[in-house]
Amino acid sequence: MGYLKYVKEAWKKPRETLGEEYRQRLIEWRRGLSIERVEYPTRPDRAHALGYKAKQGVIVTRVRVKRGGKNNPRIMKGRSGGNLSTRIAQSKNYQWICEERAQKRYPNMEVLGSYWVGQDEYSYWYEVLLLDVYHPQIMTDKELHRYCSNKHTKRVMRGLTSAGRKSRGLQNKGFGAEKARPSIRANGGRMR
Repeated sequence: MGYLKYVKEAWKKPRETLGEEYRQRLIEWRRGLSIERVEYPTRPDRAHALGYKAKQGVIVTRVRVKRGGKNNPRIMKGRSGGNLSTRIAQSKNYQWICEERAQKRYPNMEVLGSYWVGQDEYSYWYEVLLLDVYHPQIMTDKELHRYCSNKHTKRVMRGLTSAGRKSRGLQNKGFGAEKARPSIRANGGRMR
């Protein structure tokens, strides 16, 4: 198994096992940009499980997203019929939002997947793996060349990544999940 077994174990409770190093890392990330390209994955065990390879055409970005609920602006004019509630029930999970933001920053690349690397009171951080599908090393790679086909174009925007499928309710199959496919919207919102 090697060292990745111990890395995986350490990341189960990072505040306890990594301690002060984890805290300093979050302070440094807070000062940085919301989308930063990193040289190496912070969690090599998760990156390799998602298909990361240390080769040209594969990059890792760390994306920060704000925590907390989403609000509509308060309407201050007219009759106060349905204007009182400003809270929005967010339909996407934060991981999917991070993947979409990374895709917008790097439009010539495709999102392979992402994983959690940290959180504090205000923010979540996810590392997103991106592929340059036109790079010769990716096109000739045995595992990664399947993302070069046209059906994977802008896959994160269509909810085809793991985080997107989870947010769409597509992780379950069979009994109890009949209304999830082809989508909740196509079934008239009859999910429950």
